[in-house]
Amino acid sequence: MIEFQWPWLLIVLPLPAFVWWFSKPAADTRGGALRVPFYARFAALGAESRSAGRAGVVAAKALLWALLVLAASRPVWIGDPLPIPSQGRDLMLALDLSGSMETPDFEIQGQALDRLTVVRAVAKRFVESREGDRMGLVLFGSRAYLQAPLTLDRNTLVQMLDESEIGLAGEETAIGDAIGLAVKHLRDRPTEERVLVLLSDGANNAGVLEPVQAAEIAAQEGIRIYTIGLGTGARSARTFFGNALVPGGGLDEATLQGVAQATGGEYFRARDTASLVRAHQQIDALETVEGEVVNVHPSRALFHWPLAAFLLGSLGLLGVGLVQESVAGWQGVREGTQAGNDLHPGRMSV
Repeated sequence: MIEFQWPWLLIVLPLPAFVWWFSKPAADTRGGALRVPFYARFAALGAESRSAGRAGVVAAKALLWALLVLAASRPVWIGDPLPIPSQGRDLMLALDLSGSMETPDFEIQGQALDRLTVVRAVAKRFVESREGDRMGLVLFGSRAYLQAPLTLDRNTLVQMLDESEIGLAGEETAIGDAIGLAVKHLRDRPTEERVLVLLSDGANNAGVLEPVQAAEIAAQEGIRIYTIGLGTGARSARTFFGNALVPGGGLDEATLQGVAQATGGEYFRARDTASLVRAHQQIDALETVEGEVVNVHPSRALFHWPLAAFLLGSLGLLGVGLVQESVAGWQGVREGTQAGNDLHPGRMSV
């Protein structure tokens, strides 16, 4: 079905006809300075040659005007309605980039990898599965930074995750500042749709805001926080035999649990890759709520078709007019010369 976004413009279609009907031709007040005996015949011949295609030119101009008005009224093609579920959340990820995230106590297919590499891989799958969500990314270490604001562009968010590196935000852990920064960018979003997922393997030892204090602010704003504690509880240390995992990871589970409970969220413990994947799956199940179905009509603009026809027709009409003028001029000169010879039989035309 075709609709017009500006249908009121169609009322100007008869405008050229009104202008022609009510306008009067200008009177010719010029007097002749030189009288030529055969000028009237010469002028009549030229007028006949110019008026031969006048009706066709008028019709062409009317069609071009109609095409221009049609393009200006912005026609669009409206397709059949498509049902789309109104689901989605405003979801912010807060990722720890402190030095301890390089501890290689996670595995993928039997290969030992550092925590950040595995967290990025799982987080990217989580982002790609959240179709319809507006998602953002906060990176924190000694300070917290907004790496990506809330967006529907999941490909950009995945790229931002790929570009995150250990130590990019400092070697320490500012959990409270990360929560505060996420709350700042979530607080203006619709109620009951604001979620923060925070992943950390350490304890808050930097920043100006305490995690529990930041959680209380988040609770007042109606923002749920899900926290994920990372690692096996070990840390990487240099020994006589090289780098090795030793006890004493420094994960502050009590703080992460308190943050989640204060905001109505949950705390998850991810000691390995499998438990990290399960934590994301549980969050995905908790926060994916399908709403009412909304019917959306796909549309496609069509104004460029009549506009292109108008431009091509104008160029064609201009070319035809130039050709007709040239032919009429040569024909008028030829017949005028012949008329002069008829009036003066003694002259010979060359």
